[in-house]
Amino acid sequence: MRIAVAATPAVAIPTLNALLQSEHELIYVITRPDAPAGRGQTMQSSPVAQWGESNGVKVLKPDSTTSLGEVVMDLDLVITIGYGTLIPLSVLQIPRYGFINLHFSLLPRWRGAAPVQRAIEAGDGVTGVTVFALDAGMDTGPVYACAQIALDPDATSAQLFEVLAELGIAPVLETLELIASGQSPVAQSNEGATRAYKLSKEEGKISWSSSANEIKRKINAFNPSPGAWSSFRGQVIKINRVISSSEKVPAGALLLANKSIYIGTSTQALELIEVTPAGKAAMPATSWANGARITSDDVML
Repeated sequence: MRIAVAATPAVAIPTLNALLQSEHELIYVITRPDAPAGRGQTMQSSPVAQWGESNGVKVLKPDSTTSLGEVVMDLDLVITIGYGTLIPLSVLQIPRYGFINLHFSLLPRWRGAAPVQRAIEAGDGVTGVTVFALDAGMDTGPVYACAQIALDPDATSAQLFEVLAELGIAPVLETLELIASGQSPVAQSNEGATRAYKLSKEEGKISWSSSANEIKRKINAFNPSPGAWSSFRGQVIKINRVISSSEKVPAGALLLANKSIYIGTSTQALELIEVTPAGKAAMPATSWANGARITSDDVML
């Protein structure tokens, strides 16, 4: 089967490696055009573009859906993994078998841009991946295959992305076999459907009057981007990692005890493990607290 993969982030790389070793012909990878990145805003290619160049696979960077339509004309199938662009139905219908997508949730739960983050934030007990045929809707197409795992309650979004990227390999390869054998996907139910809206920086602000579990889930969900944050002495501080504790501290108040630093919530306190102060790199929370000379009057807002 003549295949292309349309993807941008590094989570596509495990599937790309598997396809490169498979019996299928990976004609090229399609990715977003280079974009400015970092403090210097220098132009940088996507992780998938870098993978293609390193593995001798042709890399295409169409700058419009019209250009995308032109490059998929001679393909049997396109696999999308976090491509980052809405593809019109007129383009989806061009390849012989259309487009399929590797989505990082158990559809129809968490349709949309941030399924991994929303699953963590909501405290879901299970998660997984779904491979489905793209249609005109938002992650509403018929399903070929899926795989499920228990969701580690301490996992950050970055960690869960890595797990799901590996989990997705088998369902993708299974889907290729199903398509080759002429099997049709199963219509996706709308029962239990939820939307995984994109995370915003503003949404990352922590309300210390929430419960410890709610706050911990938000911090894990927003790690690494856009980050959960609070205000300390008038400056933004990102809270990267916390763990549960049995300490009791008023909401937002800070406590230095047992060589650890705790912050209060509406339930039990959370132990701060890693923070990123304004204008500085990430650091152990105890190092930050010692440098900031935390007092009993200090609070996070």
